[in-house]
Order: sequence, then C-alpha cells, then structure tokens
Amino acid sequence: MSTNTTSPAVRQVQPYLYFDGRTEEALEFYKKALDAEVECMFRFKDSPDPGSAPPGAENKIMHSNFRVGQSQLMASDGDCGGKASFQGISLSLSVPSVEECERFFNALSEGGQVQMPLVESFFAQRFGMVADKFGVSWMVIAAKEVDQPS
Repeated sequence: MSTNTTSPAVRQVQPYLYFDGRTEEALEFYKKALDAEVECMFRFKDSPDPGSAPPGAENKIMHSNFRVGQSQLMASDGDCGGKASFQGISLSLSVPSVEECERFFNALSEGGQVQMPLVESFFAQRFGMVADKFGVSWMVIAAKEVDQPS
C-alpha cells in the first residue's frame, strides 16, 4: 500500500532535452516550427555558482522551460560537448487537424530526416515520423474521430 499523499493531479512526466551546446538554436527552431513559447531561460553565467559552467560556456543555456500547446518541455546545453544523442525516445505531437499536422510535420522536417512520411492510416487522419535537425524524434498525429460504444 502506498503511503504517498501527493495528489495524482500534480504528478507529471516532462521531457528534459539536452542539446549539448545548441539549446538556444533549438528553442528558436521550435518557436518557429511548433509555435513554442519559451517560459524561462537561465544561462550558466546567471548561476550563483561560477564553477557550474563548462569552460567557455558561460553564455550557454543551463536550464530552460518551453511550452508546445499545453505540454511543457525543458532543455539545457548540459556539458556543451556538441554530441547530443536522442536515442530510444520519440515525442508524440497530437494536433486537432490535418492542416496543423501537415504544417508541423513539414516544419520539423526542415533540415531533419523523415523516418515515415505523413500518411492517412487506419488509426489517424494523418501520421508521420521525423527526426528534426537536432536528432529529436517526433511522431506527429491528427487522430481520427473514434465512435464510443453506447
């Protein structure tokens, strides 16, 4: 039996992406591609601990929050090694219309690699998979209306 008294309504799992020195570029890309809104951004030089920044990375992003629709994501330059690796995970972006699905898929595809073209399927009006120019894998979907049993 769980003794945790935290309300399930406040529990969230949020992606934290490490761009290894390209976070600012990634945030600008997602602002344009996905209408993302950056809610906060701290640079290493803003830290009260001057030793927290990797050498030469004072102006890199230590932490940021950004919102895509109602989803919050976080991002950092981490150790600024320039070797961001996003393996074994995909972000799923659900949108209400075919038009939005096509717009976001095409925007994420710029400079990236289409893994599965955007197509109609048995479960979606449109569905496709793409790795954006930073290597982040996305599944973009405009779901079909589902009849609920009565």
